[in-house]
Amino acid sequence: MKALYDEKQYGQARGKDLLPFECCYCKTIFFRSKTRIKYETLTRKRLIKYCSKECQHKDKITSVTYNCGFCNISCTRHLNEYKNSKSGKIFCSQSCAAKYNNTHKTTGYRRSKIEVWIEEQLKILYPNLKILFNDKIAINSELDIYIPSLSLAFELNGIFHYEPIYGQQKLEQIKSNDQNKFYLCHQNQINLCIIDISDMINFKPKKGKKFLDIICNIIDTY
Repeated sequence: MKALYDEKQYGQARGKDLLPFECCYCKTIFFRSKTRIKYETLTRKRLIKYCSKECQHKDKITSVTYNCGFCNISCTRHLNEYKNSKSGKIFCSQSCAAKYNNTHKTTGYRRSKIEVWIEEQLKILYPNLKILFNDKIAINSELDIYIPSLSLAFELNGIFHYEPIYGQQKLEQIKSNDQNKFYLCHQNQINLCIIDISDMINFKPKKGKKFLDIICNIIDTY
């Protein structure tokens, strides 16, 4: 219950006077008489929480069935999961949720500072060269750097690709994904260069330059 009156206002009110509340479900303001408040709280030992029986019923619903926001398969999830969804959608699995979020990004990407910095430098160094960053156009899987005209791609692999920071199962999943990217690039005649940046703990341009130089040297040989 969220009463919108204080003890003084309650004490001064007469039996038929209306006092305000905020509905716990729909958040609208509603009113109950002082006599009704006394009856509910003292006689029936319950709080006034809802503006209507409809809101009371809806608030007790703990699950909801919707079609997955990505694959459209019917699925049931806890109502709070739907309420807390930033996209206003629910998904049948974490995989579908990740795929949806990756294709509907409106702000930044899950990228390291060195990736962002290298992108900025390459755009300056090669203004006339079309370079795609974190794009899926080539193999339907995200490549850190892809240069279509050269059939050349780069993956900047941090420590998560080599050590079980989030557990062995997650590491195996990452390794499997890396192998799949390499295979798909080979199928599409794309030269994929893997650059190990796992020793990059705290990014500084001075530290990042050695990796930028590696990329530039490879590009210049094509």
